[in-house]
Amino acid sequence: MEQRQIRADYDDRHITVYQAYPPAIAVPALAAGRFVPPFKPGRMTWVKPSFLWMMYRSGWGEKPDQERVLAVRITRSGFDWAVRAAVPSDEGVGRKPDVRVQWDPERDLRLNALPHRSLQLGLAGEASRRYVREWIVGLTDVTPLAREAHALVRAGDLAGARALLPVERPYPMPGA
Repeated sequence: MEQRQIRADYDDRHITVYQAYPPAIAVPALAAGRFVPPFKPGRMTWVKPSFLWMMYRSGWGEKPDQERVLAVRITRSGFDWAVRAAVPSDEGVGRKPDVRVQWDPERDLRLNALPHRSLQLGLAGEASRRYVREWIVGLTDVTPLAREAHALVRAGDLAGARALLPVERPYPMPGA
């Protein structure tokens, strides 16, 4: 496996990314099928194609202000544009690029770091507005899935937990 790899649930036209929010943002978004106030388009928002990295970041949807985990289905054309436009976050110091990329250690079911890195994209400014207005084709609340998988992990049933996970496979790097 490559050191840096985008692994995702995707098809010919769409890719799923994950985000976690407090109910005040998630509930209206789910009702509308898109992000609406109090979500603020233009403000930095981070998307993660890896379900398990999102579980690590959100503590299986149990960290404060990350209690609702959303699967956000977006266009591949939008995602690919963002990946091509991304500036590594450590190079963005002193300026504010609209798209930042971080490569963080991928996680296993126990949320331990793996030796390869998983993509995280930060969208701000015009990229964030395009994400909200143009790229999103659907939102799904995967909080129940996160909680069920976490319960199985805690019970030691890793095979059962793994069977619940979204199928993620290597995503072709845009421009490669």
